[in-house]
Amino acid sequence: MIVHIVMFKFKDENKKANIQKVAKELNSLLDKIDELQSIEVGENFTDSDRAFDLSLYSKFDDIQSLNTYATHPQHLKVLEFIKSVVIETKVVDYDDKTN
Repeated sequence: MIVHIVMFKFKDENKKANIQKVAKELNSLLDKIDELQSIEVGENFTDSDRAFDLSLYSKFDDIQSLNTYATHPQHLKVLEFIKSVVIETKVVDYDDKTN
């Protein structure tokens, strides 16, 4: 199982509304992209300089499925909006050999 984790730091302008919109749009991808096995989107509640605003935790059967997701038109549509409202992202992809 491939795990894909992304953290997002949002611009201050319309921050709360943009976080909620991105969370909703990311969650909607589960019903639109077959390769996406599971998704969890969480909004940060801690006030720390190190904290990011939103995280995405998703799982795929294999690397090819992750690559298909990455280039899927529905994902690209959400990604386009994300790029317009975030100032920084971090990503980790790994093979969870326990599943």
